[in-house]
Amino acid sequence: MNPKVLTAAGLGLRGPHVAAVLARQPAVGWWEVHSENYFGGGEPIAALEQVRAGYPVSLHGVGLGLGSADAPRSEHLSQLKALVERIEPILVSEHLCWNRAGGHYFNDLLPVPRIEGALDLVARHIDLVQNVLGRSILIENVSAYVAFEGELCTEAQMLAELVARTGCGVLLDLNNLHVNALNLRIDPFAELARLPKHCVGEMHVAGFEWMDGTAIDTHGAAVSDAVWTLLDAALERFGPTAVLLERDTHLPPLDSLLQEYAQLQARVLASPSYALMPPQTTAEAATC
Repeated sequence: MNPKVLTAAGLGLRGPHVAAVLARQPAVGWWEVHSENYFGGGEPIAALEQVRAGYPVSLHGVGLGLGSADAPRSEHLSQLKALVERIEPILVSEHLCWNRAGGHYFNDLLPVPRIEGALDLVARHIDLVQNVLGRSILIENVSAYVAFEGELCTEAQMLAELVARTGCGVLLDLNNLHVNALNLRIDPFAELARLPKHCVGEMHVAGFEWMDGTAIDTHGAAVSDAVWTLLDAALERFGPTAVLLERDTHLPPLDSLLQEYAQLQARVLASPSYALMPPQTTAEAATC
């Protein structure tokens, strides 16, 4: 892990809000952006550099496809490395998913079947990425809508083994965990218990929506009561951890989003795990 990780609450920064954030400098602990949106030059990366001058920034990737049969594309890794060196993010993360097969790219975060050989493959790809970047990364659990036959372990067990093999950390998405509990009837609290206490470097909360009887991870609604409950349990188990509010669809005005963020910040700081901490700034160190 990077020797410093964030604590308390952060907010996902999306394109329509960048100008307002730069103009107003709202009281947000840190921002997270999708890495691939800043691979090109020009105005986007210049704006992100301005944001980085005033706040810690976390880079959250959506395109590496670490569970794909083929290794991550060298061009993608080169662009990510250049972005990391330019922005100097506090955290770098990716998803436990696949997105490429037979020369085709799928614009989705497809869950990795936890079958024989999958763990070795993903571990090799994580090692490759960490060697290229010269730092460890966080791996996020993903939402799923079907179960696979013959799986050898749960997603949390796979993440725990990847941590042990590669030295990566975990980005624990609590909305994804809740969506999977609804769709696949897994026990989310049992999954929390399967993750080592030391490995979670960041958490995500977001909202989901129902579509034709299926819970869909849209990031387009307010955080549900069940996800808030999972957050309380996760903070109790893993201690003070960076927690991000994500909103990607039905994006509200910045003021409305900041109100949701204030709710998250208050809940995180009210956690007993934070009450045990000495006073510190948002970006002070906590080792994972």
